[in-house]
Amino acid sequence: QAVEKQLKICGFKRNVDVLGLYLAGQGLRIIPSLSQFHRLRYLWINNNKIQDLTFLIKNYCLTELYLNNNELTDISGALKHLCALQILLLHNNQLKKLDKTVKELKGMISLQTLNLFHNPLAQDPDYRLYVIYFLPSVQLLDRKSVTQKERESALHLYNRERSCLVQSIAFGKRVNTPLGTTVGSSRGTQPARRLMMPSGCEFGNHTNRVPFENPEDAVLLRAMTRSLMEFSSVDWNKVATCQERRLENKAEEPHEKLTIQFR
Repeated sequence: QAVEKQLKICGFKRNVDVLGLYLAGQGLRIIPSLSQFHRLRYLWINNNKIQDLTFLIKNYCLTELYLNNNELTDISGALKHLCALQILLLHNNQLKKLDKTVKELKGMISLQTLNLFHNPLAQDPDYRLYVIYFLPSVQLLDRKSVTQKERESALHLYNRERSCLVQSIAFGKRVNTPLGTTVGSSRGTQPARRLMMPSGCEFGNHTNRVPFENPEDAVLLRAMTRSLMEFSSVDWNKVATCQERRLENKAEEPHEKLTIQFR
């Protein structure tokens, strides 16, 4: 009856025309399947007494879903198919298991706004960082913007190895080394020798199967053509800004650039 009332109020005659339904604050405990509204994008069923969400199993186009102020205790298996969801409000329910709830939402790659406060799971000491790490698309969590510092803290807490790796990386670029002709032997006791390459052989040409006369030449060729990573560091305090250069308030000092190459 609530659904039919809304359709009548909005003047919808065909189910395919229904993009939004407002069923909030009507004391509903059960809602029948809404699969006939397969283009439904906005759904308000907040401020009811809903405990089960199986009626949403066919509504793949939902982008905004308002489920706050209900009696939900578990959402497992009910929402993971809603990959287009952008706004999801679940505050003021009875959700208890943080890991199961977040696992259900992991497939929502477009989810930007999420409310989970006033649920038992929000009492977890690392609740906010846990959600931020496992749901990286969320930008507004519990009415508060997710900061870069929080993302870094979440990464450090739940993926310490990757966090240390990210902190150790500087700006760099790939550098292709020119192919030399004279190469030192891998054995320090032998003198340097000239690399003998077959005619027409080029590194990276996988269709060329011309064999080397000396197998060690193939190894040396691979080592010589291996690209380098070049990292440079500059003291930006000594580099004049555009405004300073324009006003000529700061003398231009020679730039001290430290460059390190890794093979």
